[in-house]
Amino acid sequence: MRRVLVALMVFVVVSGFAMAQQEKPMTLKAVLLEQLRSTHNKAEWFVPANTAVAGLTPAQASWTDKSGNHSVGQLANHLVFWDREMLAKFKGETPAKFDGNNDETFNSFDAKSWDTTVKQLDEVMTEWENAVEAADEAKVSLWASRIAHVGAHNAYHIGQMVYVRKLQGVWDPNKGVK
Repeated sequence: MRRVLVALMVFVVVSGFAMAQQEKPMTLKAVLLEQLRSTHNKAEWFVPANTAVAGLTPAQASWTDKSGNHSVGQLANHLVFWDREMLAKFKGETPAKFDGNNDETFNSFDAKSWDTTVKQLDEVMTEWENAVEAADEAKVSLWASRIAHVGAHNAYHIGQMVYVRKLQGVWDPNKGVK
């Protein structure tokens, strides 16, 4: 009987501690990092970028349905451009020269550079996470809306990547979207 009471007391204490840990509000930085990671390489509510681009050949990355949808490669190239652009601004650096033609952020994709594009996408998303992690709360607060928009923009185009892969017949539904 004594063992049962001790076990019950331990359970109550551990459960109470776990509940207290869950009830702590997340910081703004923690929320933004969670969003950035879920669009990069942590599968949660939707497919992250690393999964959306994984396993494609350059030819598959270049495929379009001829109805105006971008290829996965074009979408990845676009994300690399805009994530770099905003990250440079976040860091106080001068972004790459840009003439304002957003079509070029998609259309400058070259199938020969597919492996490089995949690597650059992973790198810039990692750099975003590291930069936000290293930033103080004041900077994160000042940039919160723009960081959230980067995450939303990434999620939107990652969804397009999955859609294009499904149209092409090269999406594995076990990766997160049936």
